[in-house]
Amino acid sequence: MHALRSVLEQAQQMRVAVGHFNVADLVLLKAVFVSAQELKVPVLVGVSEGEREFMGVPQISVLVRSLREEFDFPIFLNADHTHSLVKAVEAAKAGFDAVVFDLSALPFEQNVRQTKEAVEALKAINPSILVEGEIGDIGTGSEIHTEAPDLSKTLTTPEEARQFVESTGVDILAPAVGNRHGMLKSMVQGEARKHLDIERIAQIKKAARILLTLHGGSGTDDNDLRIAIAAGINIVHINTEVRVAWRRGLESGLAKQPDEIAPYKILPTAVDSVKQVVLSRLKLFNSEQKLGKGL
Repeated sequence: MHALRSVLEQAQQMRVAVGHFNVADLVLLKAVFVSAQELKVPVLVGVSEGEREFMGVPQISVLVRSLREEFDFPIFLNADHTHSLVKAVEAAKAGFDAVVFDLSALPFEQNVRQTKEAVEALKAINPSILVEGEIGDIGTGSEIHTEAPDLSKTLTTPEEARQFVESTGVDILAPAVGNRHGMLKSMVQGEARKHLDIERIAQIKKAARILLTLHGGSGTDDNDLRIAIAAGINIVHINTEVRVAWRRGLESGLAKQPDEIAPYKILPTAVDSVKQVVLSRLKLFNSEQKLGKGL
């Protein structure tokens, strides 16, 4: 049976990253799974509080678990951006492999205290569950923005990272290193890219000595992602890109078959559209020479 911690530790040793893609329906889940299966690389499926409310916490848990068990494939489920202990406990009890306990909007000391309590509570339910904490500000919402917010004053420092990890006992840390949620319209059109503070990532990795997640990866410069992974990023989150692909694919399917009413005849176009994005990102996160080595 595949274990998320061992998969992440192996990825770290190989200097590759595990792709994390948010899903809100079966189209997205299918596209993510078949892409990872085709490339033979592990993958993380993420569901935010809103996505879990839409799909159902036990329902998405059963779906992902069935794929892992039936196909003996390393696909894992993460409760993305969970803002309360109640919601975190709900995910842990449903069998999620990981929980992002995100109280980054709170003052640092309060974030530390409540995250430590969450780690203890979730580990009591499932000792093998991975708990991720977050510090710094990367904005909110995987949406299309007209202007980029100035988050330069709220980047994570190496000392904050060290203190947070040592005080909370988290398994994974999500720092603010120039990344941000969502994409600009110019990024969707391919005219601009996000850039990361690579030196900060390396310093945080050295100080925290822990697995690191890059949230808000959509629209980030490809070379920045490669270097960030080499500097210590172990998980990369992609959400807005797959949402854009989902919508474009759905619109294309409807346009090609304007009189069709059977969902299973329309939705394959959306699956293919999302699959193109997921395949591209997974190939980037896992160099061509290393594809398939993690299975």
